[in-house]
Amino acid sequence: MPAPSAPAPAPAAQVSQWHHYLQAIRSREAPRAQDYQRAENVLLTVLERVHALDPRFVVDYSHDLEAFQFALRSSEDPLDIEVPLGVDAEALLLEEPGPTEPGDGPASCRLGILREGAGLERWTTDDVFSASSEGSTQCCGHIEPSKVLHVLKDLLVAAIVHCKHHSLITPGSLNAASLREEQLHLALLVSSGWRTIRFNVVPVVRRKQRLPALEGAQLTPGFPKGSLTRIISKGVNLVPASAHHWRTSTDYLLTKLLSALGSLRGHRLDSLSILDRVNHENWREGGHSAGLTFNHLKTALLWACVLFPAPEDWAELQGAVYRVLVVLLSCLATRNLPHFLYPEHNLLQGGGLDLSAIYQRVEGFASQPEASLRIHATHLGRSPPPRITTGIKALLQLPASDPAYWATAYFDVLLDKFQVFNIQDKDRISAMESIFRKTRTLVGEQS
Repeated sequence: MPAPSAPAPAPAAQVSQWHHYLQAIRSREAPRAQDYQRAENVLLTVLERVHALDPRFVVDYSHDLEAFQFALRSSEDPLDIEVPLGVDAEALLLEEPGPTEPGDGPASCRLGILREGAGLERWTTDDVFSASSEGSTQCCGHIEPSKVLHVLKDLLVAAIVHCKHHSLITPGSLNAASLREEQLHLALLVSSGWRTIRFNVVPVVRRKQRLPALEGAQLTPGFPKGSLTRIISKGVNLVPASAHHWRTSTDYLLTKLLSALGSLRGHRLDSLSILDRVNHENWREGGHSAGLTFNHLKTALLWACVLFPAPEDWAELQGAVYRVLVVLLSCLATRNLPHFLYPEHNLLQGGGLDLSAIYQRVEGFASQPEASLRIHATHLGRSPPPRITTGIKALLQLPASDPAYWATAYFDVLLDKFQVFNIQDKDRISAMESIFRKTRTLVGEQS
């Protein structure tokens, strides 16, 4: 394979189309942030009343990360709002049920109250506590997620009635009908002007604890130095995993990592915004069909930042989008999108998604993105020919047979296939040539 020649400059119209699309997305960021702020104010008013009714549930006013993430998105996936429990988590006993199966992700646990524990009397009442029947000499019982959720649901209903009766929230601004759903969260629909935002209210226990899975995460210079260490130092959240068990939630940690990427120069977050908009408008038909979520795309970006740590990988908008696309396409082709902090856990499992159909849509965009980048009819015009020929899927499936392909050189080959490899580093070009010769033997000239 000859060394890739320097890419020819893209036509001006094509370059402006990517940036025009991004500008259209950015023009909505401020209004979306304002919509979020109005909706959050409604929700905080209700949660303040919940705290007044039962001080065991604390109001968390620091939702900057949720607002940041909501402004990035075009999709309307639900947002989690955490309600911390006012319990001394360090005084609780974490009881893990035993070894987990490969691919289960974060381990679940039970939250036990020590027999000799002090200051936990509020958490040994029947509404949230189940006494131990196992004759444990150490633990007198457990805080049950199902009971906590039931209490919180009743409090939310009472708080909403109070706030409406005293005109603390605008009539019609909050719909609690979905509270009847039996879930591991409590869903509320909050109206903010013309937009309705779905919030999943989640009780959390905040705890300082070691997380070997996170401490061993192989983050590279693709992230700001020391970012993971700083994030882990803030502790973790335990959220309901079942009626009796809690689990470690990584949502906060991953969103913090995403936020850290915003401090770096380049188009990392812009690539996520573009793909989320394309996913919402085209791949999911305006949100009317099932498909990839913002969290799927966020995970693909985080992996892309590990695989492409060089600043020049993210300097040009179109190339930045394709860095995420090649990772996403490979994951769809192999039907495995590894959780970023628990790689043995596959985020594409168990969601009931038609992965073959989603793959076809994503590959179609990667081959001819121009049609999906048109904001309105005045942008209609002739699209350039497809960037790739048939046979790319065989190349994309290689990581399923050999994990060694989950490497920068392999994804550089894919970028070259899509005509967006714009790196001049001789070592990377050499590594790409080497792996290309190996892949050509395996998948044939058709790829």
